[in-house]
Amino acid sequence: MPHSYHCCTRCIMDTTVPGIQFDARGECNFCALHDKLDHTFPLGEAGKHKVQELAADIKRLGKGHKYDCILGVSGGRDSTYTIWYCVTQLGLRPLAVHFNDGFGNPVAGENMVNTCRKLGVELRTITSDWRESKDLKLAFLKASTPDMEQGTDLGIATALYGVAAKEGVQRIIIGQSFRTEGIAPLSWNFLDGKYLKAVHKQFGTVPLRPWTPNDPGFNLDLKEMFYYTFLRRIKTVTLLYHIDYVRTDVDVLLERELGWQNPGAHYFDDLYQSVIYYLNRIKFNIDRRLFNYSALVRSGQMSRAVALDKVSRINTIEDERVIDLCIKRLGLTRAEFDVIVDTPPRTFRDYPNNYRIIRRLRWPIKVLSRLNMLPESAYDKYFNCGT
Repeated sequence: MPHSYHCCTRCIMDTTVPGIQFDARGECNFCALHDKLDHTFPLGEAGKHKVQELAADIKRLGKGHKYDCILGVSGGRDSTYTIWYCVTQLGLRPLAVHFNDGFGNPVAGENMVNTCRKLGVELRTITSDWRESKDLKLAFLKASTPDMEQGTDLGIATALYGVAAKEGVQRIIIGQSFRTEGIAPLSWNFLDGKYLKAVHKQFGTVPLRPWTPNDPGFNLDLKEMFYYTFLRRIKTVTLLYHIDYVRTDVDVLLERELGWQNPGAHYFDDLYQSVIYYLNRIKFNIDRRLFNYSALVRSGQMSRAVALDKVSRINTIEDERVIDLCIKRLGLTRAEFDVIVDTPPRTFRDYPNNYRIIRRLRWPIKVLSRLNMLPESAYDKYFNCGT
């Protein structure tokens, strides 16, 4: 541990996070961001009023359509609760959309099917071309950057926008909350279509199919975002920002109402997370639990002592059997994978990307985030989450 090591006195974010800063009390800038968001998106009566306002807008725009919103589902806790809440508490008519890239957890898959059947919601699975999906995963492993889930993250986004465009739906609901999940530090997860294309161009071998509005593939650069947000007027709604969402209570509710089963760990609806957490730890000195648990600590859903104890031990998501399965599914030998492990670490800054343009568009992005033309976390992700 370096001599300059420091850990936030309020949460558990520390100096392994690039760009972290501490105030006179020893609290980090991620805590300050949490407090700002907590003020901007209050709970209680104000939150309930906002949720009803959002629901009324969704119903108004969806009148006469088969669906009034698109809702991304994975079978994990957050998306399962979100769809349950939308249907049973708000009376919405969502189309559930799942992006399948070949690494889904069977437990999560069963959760999705059971949940949608019990709630009477149509489930539409967008299955990526396996050649493209596999090639992108291999490309990002070879690129040696920590945000190796780039293809899946962009694939989820394009699946939601593509289905919304196809069905003429103007609202996409995302099951994400800064109070329980936090926002990943920028250099740990830089989401950018140009960056994906640059890495694929250098390390990929399978051509990516071209973009069409209803079938975007893995294409989501600035011009595609302009099309969906300005021309098609599609907005994203982070519903959980306004709901008093307590994970332990939600677990009980989902098990009782839907027979939901915990996939084993947060994010483990995707088996490839075993590889991601393993490589992040041994190669990049990154523990993604820092921002997840810190969010829970700030929200009073986990004590700081418990969070520190948990991160002192290797995450159970790093299942060696699952890692071996993922390596085999990618067509790699363990020896070839170990060569990738030994490649010197790099970041998104080592490849062409839109970051410079994004920085110049700071104020438009801030306005668009507040108007839900972009996800509400977009501005904070690029400007308030480290370097």
